[in-house]
Amino acid sequence: MEIGNRGRRWGRSATWQWGAAVCLGAGVAGAAAQALPDCVHEDDDARRLACYDRLFRAAGAAVPAVPAASAPAPGTALAPVTPPAAAASETAPVATVFDKAWELSPATKRGTFVVRTYLPNFVLPLHTSSSINRSPASPTRGTVTDRPAYRASEAKLQVSLRAKVAQGLVLPDADLWFAFTQRSLWQVWTPSESSPFRSTDYQPEAIYVVPVPASLGTLGAGWRWRMAQLGIAHQSNGQGGALSRSWNRVHATAAFDRGEFGLLLRAYRRIGEKTNDDNPDMASFIGNTEVIASWLPGLSTASLTWRTHAATGRRGSLQLDWTYPVSRSQPAGLRWYAQLFSGYGETLLDYNHRQTSVGVGLTLFQF
Repeated sequence: MEIGNRGRRWGRSATWQWGAAVCLGAGVAGAAAQALPDCVHEDDDARRLACYDRLFRAAGAAVPAVPAASAPAPGTALAPVTPPAAAASETAPVATVFDKAWELSPATKRGTFVVRTYLPNFVLPLHTSSSINRSPASPTRGTVTDRPAYRASEAKLQVSLRAKVAQGLVLPDADLWFAFTQRSLWQVWTPSESSPFRSTDYQPEAIYVVPVPASLGTLGAGWRWRMAQLGIAHQSNGQGGALSRSWNRVHATAAFDRGEFGLLLRAYRRIGEKTNDDNPDMASFIGNTEVIASWLPGLSTASLTWRTHAATGRRGSLQLDWTYPVSRSQPAGLRWYAQLFSGYGETLLDYNHRQTSVGVGLTLFQF
């Protein structure tokens, strides 16, 4: 009986509150309706607009707010859109990723000197190699034999940033970018040797990006040629003597997409050094051609990179990268990162050393 009385009292109270809210809203609406003719008869456009603003602003302030039933789920039209450069959204095709990452259309231009990420930024605290390079060698620098007792397990880190320095350069919507990438292998699990950095590579480069118009880029079977790139890069490890490694290259790239699939074809040509060449045979091991196939299945991202020498098809490497958000509701936040590498040239110091390595960790940031 007590439960029934409480229920009736709650029902009368809820009915009264709802009725009061409706009456209050109706009263405001009625007042607004009565005031409408005053605004309608205002001849001056600016004053008439100001009249409407005052009227409906007052009405909006008086009407009680109705609580939202629930927040929209990620991926819906009302949810914030995840920047494709940071992380793949559940619906973003590769075309959107290319467009926003490289600002290919006027709508995505962000101006010059805005710092953005370039290659993946990650830390892999668990990274192990099948064959750690304890005796780096080069035909012009000899072999180093007095290296510390490095372990096969170490950490791998990469930081990569870029900024546009010229917009609309020469060709319509074509931009010039400067980028810098640093990749390190850190013997963090070797405290007996003071946990040194075993290898660090530095790569500054300039990239000229040209969007391909639809009239030229539309291909068969749903494929589209999105952009072309021309670049020049210097890469070195900052070492001296027998550990010194460096080279300069120019490259040309074509990028294609079809739905959630992307394809990059890149050709390199080394700029020869007339004297003091640390490693004249580097291209024959690392290769001069690169093919990158990417796939964005929902919240995951996956890419497969094949590097080889176009003339011989020998040596080179294969690399598989995979990411997935730590929290499904925040795909632009921290992401799990896994990498599998097999072949030559994981670092410049290892350019002529074959190994297979696997690493797991997290992406650092993407913007």
